[in-house]
Amino acid sequence: MSKYKEIKVALLGAGTVGGGVYKLVERRTAEMPDKVGAELKITKVLVKNLQKKREGIPSEVLTDDWEGIIHDPEISIVIELMGGVEPARTYILQALEAGKNVVTANKDLLAEHGQELMEAAERNHRDLCFEAAVGGGIPIIRPLKECLAGNEITEVMGIVNGTTNYILTKMTQEGWDFDDALKEAQRLGFAEADPTADVEGLDAGRKMAILASIAFHSRVTFKDVDVKGITKITAKDIQYAKEFGYTLKLLGVARNEEGKMEVGVSPMMIPSTHPLANVNDSFNAVFVHGDAVDDAMFQGRGAGEFPTASAVVGDLISVARDMQYDCCGRIGCSCYKNLSMKPAGEARHKYFLRLIVEDRTGILAGVAGVLGNNGVSINQVIQKPAVNGVAELVVITDKVETRHLNDAMMIFGEMSMIREVASVIRVYTQK
Repeated sequence: MSKYKEIKVALLGAGTVGGGVYKLVERRTAEMPDKVGAELKITKVLVKNLQKKREGIPSEVLTDDWEGIIHDPEISIVIELMGGVEPARTYILQALEAGKNVVTANKDLLAEHGQELMEAAERNHRDLCFEAAVGGGIPIIRPLKECLAGNEITEVMGIVNGTTNYILTKMTQEGWDFDDALKEAQRLGFAEADPTADVEGLDAGRKMAILASIAFHSRVTFKDVDVKGITKITAKDIQYAKEFGYTLKLLGVARNEEGKMEVGVSPMMIPSTHPLANVNDSFNAVFVHGDAVDDAMFQGRGAGEFPTASAVVGDLISVARDMQYDCCGRIGCSCYKNLSMKPAGEARHKYFLRLIVEDRTGILAGVAGVLGNNGVSINQVIQKPAVNGVAELVVITDKVETRHLNDAMMIFGEMSMIREVASVIRVYTQK
């Protein structure tokens, strides 16, 4: 008989990540007593279909009986990897109320119901850990909550979706258009058959809500995040970005300025000299700016079976250690402030504009006049040679309040000499 206590674990979901977690725990079985001071054993795996074969998971641990898990007094940790809001929300709440600790990777749930879940964990003095919800295998939740706790964080920004980063990398390096890059991402398994959550920025928006809540100690939900995707980005936009010395990335940016938060996800042009400009393919990276640490960058695989399993198992080990020293719940909800969101129209940014205009005298002066009358000054401008009586005018503005830029865009839409406002893309600038 082993001299070590056995901690029994239930795993909800046996998909790609769930399978990776089971395999990784088994791979580390011999080391667990030294890492944790106890043995860790996944004794039940909740699935919908008991007849389906699960590679690497013995059939005897599979179950479709949630009640059997929640009422099993020997199971002290529940790992939720089902995804979606329900029944995951109900299961996690029931597990916490039953005195079980919880590890989850469910960004959708946390971005909508994080406060409710954290309050349930605190009420029951249980751990609720979710490192894998943001950035896959990249450690970022625990660093923000613990390692950087001595800082006032004023900005968290980065690439937090591997699918869109792969697509934009191919468009940049190969000159592909969006549709071709998406098809290749789907062929390789980086993109789902329905890629909406990724390419429309929804996945990244949920992750930024979680990061902002932790970084600024004030609750941010998904509805607070201004989200734009990459479906309208063209190879031409990327080429012009290069000409101006920029690289185009889908960035999540959360800022806290004078007690007002601004959280958004959108395609942005970032200086090609910035470290994030060279984070390519399916990699993710997060930049954090604090008053003491200055800049810190976290980079790695943002998704996949074992990168995500790495974060889940890291949380599992942390919870087991807390159990050994009877200190579960020691790091709970960090949202002790109630900051306001900055109105979207008051945000100040630089913008890249690509206009399709008639090739005639006075066009540039007319465009500059409209921008100037609306408080928008021009930083850089390029006019491309006309083809068949139509030219392209490419402008980068100075910093401007978004509402003033929107006013100018409305006027452009009514001007016959401007055929189309083809692109309006934010240019990233440091605070």
